[in-house]
Amino acid sequence: MRGTTHKACRRYGMKLCQSDKCPVVKRNYPPGAHGSKRRQKLSEFGQQLREKQIAKIIFGLQERQFRNYYEKAIRQKGDTGQILQQLLEMRLDNAVFRAGFAKTRRMARQMVTHGMFTINGSPVNIPSYQVRLKEEIGIKPNKVSSKLFAELDKRMAKHQAPSWLTLNPTNMTAKVSAMPAAQDFERSFSTRLIVEFYSK
Repeated sequence: MRGTTHKACRRYGMKLCQSDKCPVVKRNYPPGAHGSKRRQKLSEFGQQLREKQIAKIIFGLQERQFRNYYEKAIRQKGDTGQILQQLLEMRLDNAVFRAGFAKTRRMARQMVTHGMFTINGSPVNIPSYQVRLKEEIGIKPNKVSSKLFAELDKRMAKHQAPSWLTLNPTNMTAKVSAMPAAQDFERSFSTRLIVEFYSK
């Protein structure tokens, strides 16, 4: 899967993973013998599709999952693009990554699936779980000794979390203290173009 992600990074000419060894840093062009010569101007539809694909890759979602988030967003009052991004941000696996518990979103998703985290003290192993205001993300007591959490308190003390998460390095917890704001959003894609893609 890692190689597949790196191919996507090169295909779209941007770093979509959190790896320090991402090949796009040195080869910012599509894979293949003629990759460096294959840049072409995209149509309006192509640009919209590109933004959707990038968002799916970043958050590790399949098409049906991603479209479900769009459907949820249009049913709510307000800016559809902003609501869509809030829904993506407040996935448990993303919150775990943003809080600094995991180095990548993929690792965060695996850790959640393996039952390493709790919400207000209750175990939750569903990566797509939507965290809510005032909920606290913690580590399951019998998982605290895992090597994955070695010196986590020190790492959390230095970690720059988004404004909607309040970290407690001593207890190694993260509390949802606000709704994600525009400055907290992942800026690698345009939700406006994604909304335009689905609204056709």
